[in-house]
Order: sequence, then structure tokens, then C-alpha cells
Amino acid sequence: MTDSLLTALCPDLRTALIRVGYDADTLVEALGSDVHAALSRSEPVPVRRAARAAGELGTLVRLLLLGDVLPERDVATALAPVRIDAAVAAGLLTRDGDQVRAALDLRPLDAGAGTRWILSDLDDSMRRRTLTEDHVLGVGHASLSLLRATPTEPVGTVLDLGTGCGVQAVHAAGYAGRVTATDVNARALWLAQATAALNELEIELLEGSWFEPVAGRRFDQVVANPPFVVGPARIEHTYRDSGLALDGASELVIGQAPALLAPGGTAAMLAAWVHVDGEDWRRRVSSWLPAHGVDAWVVQRDVADPALYVGTWLRDAGLDPRDPAAQEQATRWLDAFEAADVEGVGFGFVYLRAIDGPTELLAEDLTHGFDDPLGTEVAGYFARSAWLRAVAADENLAWASRFAPSPATALERVYLPGEFGWTEQAIRLHRGDGPRWQHEVDESTVALVAGMRPEGLPLYELLELLALAEGAEQVTPEFAARALGVVAGLVRHGLVRPV
Repeated sequence: MTDSLLTALCPDLRTALIRVGYDADTLVEALGSDVHAALSRSEPVPVRRAARAAGELGTLVRLLLLGDVLPERDVATALAPVRIDAAVAAGLLTRDGDQVRAALDLRPLDAGAGTRWILSDLDDSMRRRTLTEDHVLGVGHASLSLLRATPTEPVGTVLDLGTGCGVQAVHAAGYAGRVTATDVNARALWLAQATAALNELEIELLEGSWFEPVAGRRFDQVVANPPFVVGPARIEHTYRDSGLALDGASELVIGQAPALLAPGGTAAMLAAWVHVDGEDWRRRVSSWLPAHGVDAWVVQRDVADPALYVGTWLRDAGLDPRDPAAQEQATRWLDAFEAADVEGVGFGFVYLRAIDGPTELLAEDLTHGFDDPLGTEVAGYFARSAWLRAVAADENLAWASRFAPSPATALERVYLPGEFGWTEQAIRLHRGDGPRWQHEVDESTVALVAGMRPEGLPLYELLELLALAEGAEQVTPEFAARALGVVAGLVRHGLVRPV
């Protein structure tokens, strides 16, 4: 990428943003938590009222976040040392007589490493707009969810596939030694370059389709928020449409990403897949993976019915589903779903780890709510998965190991009113942190876990005691196999751990 007027403007722009306090924490403090929440709900009036009392910071809030037209003199004061003529020439602002308005979206974001500033195209959150084909999306719900779901252990190299305005690449710069970002959209790379400059970050930016710009290279981590929207094979907006039919974009990325991972490397991606009548979605996703070299964890966070899915993405593009043109588009979209027997569209996260061995896949639903970022769970999941592979190769590793419940694991007993008082309906082990997994268990499992402690007995000796307590003279192969299966499930979800 070559320097642009916008990139050249960034040092002075950064100075202005720091001087005024246009950062994530100061913004919440100046507006107040209630008004800041109104901003996230796209309600401009409370924000505008609060901004008028916030001085130069308020001017930038109205200019950059609300899209208000403001006197050039006020904007010049708030953006000093940036010259208005230079900002207009660079594409940051546009003139309207003796007033100016923002031509780009510029907002602060704290993704865990302090404030970063993100430049993108204006959306329709505060004003109705029709988005162009090369529209560059800003900090949206999908990108924020991927930020929280991405592991951030220090790594050497990261690839951000389909970087858009550079949100994931900027985030990766906080934990990677070198970041490479690609996109097919030249406008996206223009904005990503400016975003990197504004944050004083060195990011390698490459233009090209899918994995072509990095063919033959390997990375310690790949992150991707690709154009995964499921629908007909068309491109109306490059940030969401791949030109591939149905879930072809997710198939392509999930299938080809493993070839870009260095040994032990990890991929964290957003993806979507169709639920087809008579077909298990897990089998569908599994068919996209190579037969060798991948440990895959697929987490389905939501499933939308076709009508809801189409309506959501029409609104995302700034269209009103009641307009005739939008209705025509919705008809074509739903016709394509019907022709393919699509009953719903699943959405979630795909995590891949490069391993030396046959591909393994765990695809599961995680549709309940939880607060902890999923990204912090990923390293633990793959470590537990590696231990379970070792156990599959040699069961004696498990029998000789000692275990302990996670400190966040709780025992729950559920009772409902019955004919003669309370009647127990379920027994669960519940993990109180991370994804908050729950496993329904029986009394034997409760007793087994109760005996687990770091200084206690190995697993097989615990089984021998449990067998005696249940009236058996010895541990039968069937009893041992069932117990090992239960323990493996608890280990995989972090409710108990080998010590």
C-alpha cells in the first residue's frame, strides 16, 4: 500500500483526538452511561443534548458519531492541528457551505489494549443511507463478537483475512509480533491503512481475493470475519457477500485456512452454515475440513429461520423490507433457500488448531448466555483436547492420573413438587465461569467427582472404591468404559481437570 492523503493526515488527527480526549473511557465519562447506551441504540437526541455541554469533545461526538453538520470554525477548533482543507482533501470531511460534516466514521474502541481509533464508511445508524457495493463496515456486532472470541496469547504472526477497516488487525497488533491483513476491496485497504497509521501500528496490507495474497505462507494465527452471509450467489456488498451460493464462503474459508497454519497454529473465525431438511449441520461443517491435521471446535451461537435471516440482512444494508425493491430482493433470497431445502441458518465461531494426526471435530451448540469472553477459553479447550487424544492412545494415562474439580464447578440438584413432597428431577455439574457448561450426571458420577482431589487417589483406584460402594467386587470393563467416557466429557468442558 502506498501513502494516501488520509494516511498523511493521521499524525495531526491523532494529536487532536488525544488532546480533546476522544477515547473510549472519556467518552463514557463525558456522556454518562445512560446516554452512552443511547448512542449504541442509535438514538441521537440524548447524545446530542449531552454533547452540547462537552466542549470540543462534544463537537467531535456530534461530527463523527452523530453525523451532524457543524460550523467550520467549531470543527477547526476541535480538530486542531488538523487543517479543514487538508481533512476535506483527504476524504475525512466534506463541506456544506460554511459548515462541514464527516465523510467517514471515526470512533474510539477499547478491545482490551487501550483505546484504538477505527476509520470506516458512514453507516445508517444515525441517518438513513443506502450502502454502496464497496461500503466498508465499521465496528459492528459481528466484529465485536469476534474480538471477544479471539484468543490473545502472544504469537509471532497473525493473518487477518478480509480485514475490512482493520478492526481485527488492530486488535491482533496487541498480541502478535507481525500482522498481515488482506482484502479484495481496495477502499477497505485504504481505510485499514489509515486506521493503522492513526494508531501508530505497522500492519502489512495486501490486496487480493481470499487466500491468494498469502499463498505459500504460514501463520501462527488466522482470524477471519469473512463475507459469510448465506444467500444466492451474488455480490451486492463486498463486506457481506462472497459471490458463492449459500454457505460457500464459510466452506471455502474453513476448508482452506488449515493450509495457512504453522505447526500448532490456531484459527478463529466467524462462519455461517445452512440447516437443510434431513441433514445434520455438524456433518455438513465436518465435510469442509481436510481429513488430516486439524483439531476443530465449532460453536453454534444462534439459528435463525429464513425469513428472520433475510429481513435482518436487508436492514443491515440500509434497506426497508417494506419497499418494493427490498421485497423483490427478499423474494429472490427466500426462493433460493426454498430451492435448497434450507430450514434455518446457523451462526457461530470456528476454531482450528494445526495438529499432527487425523482431523478431529467437536461441533456443539452454545446458545445460552454467558459473560466471559470466549477467546480466553480457546487455549484451554485445545490443551484439554490434546490431553484427551493422548488418553485415546493410552488409557493408562487417565487411570494413573489424579483429577480435581474446577474451582468454578458446582453441584446442582433440581427438585419439583411431587405427590409426596419434593421430587428430584435432575442432577447437574455446572461450571460457573467461561461458557458455563452443564452436564447432567448420576449419583455414581457425583460420588466419583467428590473423591477427586490433587493429593487424592488415581482415577482407577477411585473407580475401585466406587465399585465396592455399589456392591461390585471389581471394576468391570463396561463400568470402566462408562466412567472414562463421563470423565472425558467433564475434562473436555473444563469441569474437572487432570492434575
